[in-house]
Amino acid sequence: LWVLASCAGATNAPTSQSTPTTKPIPTSPPPSTVVGSTMHHYEYVFPDGGMDVYDIDHGFSLVQHVSLPTSAGGRGVAVSLATHMLYIAYGSDGSSDGSQLAYDLVAGKIVWTKDYTHGIDSMAITPDGRTIYMPAGENSGSNLWYVEDAATGNDQGTIQTDQDPHDTVVSANGSHVYMGPRNMHDTPTYLYVADTTTNQITQKVGPFLKGVRPFTVNREETLVYASTTGFLGFQVGSITTGKILYTVPIQGFTCPSNGASDPSHGVSLSPDEKELYVIDSPCSYVHVFDVSGVPTRPPKQVADIQLAHSLSGNEQGCGYDCLKDGWLQHSVDG
Repeated sequence: LWVLASCAGATNAPTSQSTPTTKPIPTSPPPSTVVGSTMHHYEYVFPDGGMDVYDIDHGFSLVQHVSLPTSAGGRGVAVSLATHMLYIAYGSDGSSDGSQLAYDLVAGKIVWTKDYTHGIDSMAITPDGRTIYMPAGENSGSNLWYVEDAATGNDQGTIQTDQDPHDTVVSANGSHVYMGPRNMHDTPTYLYVADTTTNQITQKVGPFLKGVRPFTVNREETLVYASTTGFLGFQVGSITTGKILYTVPIQGFTCPSNGASDPSHGVSLSPDEKELYVIDSPCSYVHVFDVSGVPTRPPKQVADIQLAHSLSGNEQGCGYDCLKDGWLQHSVDG
């Protein structure tokens, strides 16, 4: 299950779709529910075999369902605002049988689908909507990220890192791609940085404790916040020096394991970059850290939010990788 939060201008809400819809997405929500009086918020959720759109400002009511050929299991989602295209990677994160589709959010139709002889995973797209960086998969044994043409899904080149490519982030200005190998051997691992013009490695950050899991990068591209395999908490790395600055455990919470190999499988930096939110799946909490003083001062745990539902057990109606590890993201306006 993957989620994306969006903020859309009230006049730019999705138009009527050719696919099944529960009811039209409202174009003029009541002013009292609109953040900043001009923004409207939707949550895009990707269960196997489809996409559901929820209205955040109206009690997360379901406003749209789209059936998609992703029943093999979703692994990654990317969106281009420039081209209003949604990309979903689905299928195997192993050595083969990965697939991807491109869906036009305005026209409401699939533009292309692509099957690969390699795996897929959590990809990212450049801000201009032209290039996708697709990891070969955390269970692949590969060390490759594939550079793909977003217009066709075709592979155009590769970038080599450590084993088991997994999570990907493209910088806000589109100049760099950040690649986090899972490293199933659970040994110290580096995060790799490549120039999107040349697709050449320019920096590596680490070593992190074990395999790099969900991570986020600040706007100035000086800091990376990453969760790692088996660690309840996160690490802070300097992109400038390539060194680890802080290793930050969650304080005051100890719960029996829920089976997640990464108990903090989800980190999100607030848009003002003053706070970091971190998943605690064993205890079903999200912990908030003040990171406004980083790198001079270490992160400080300032709040603990109990989730309304437990993160123990598996998602239902899910065909692959169904453990409730957790994931986090902020809406664009924070």
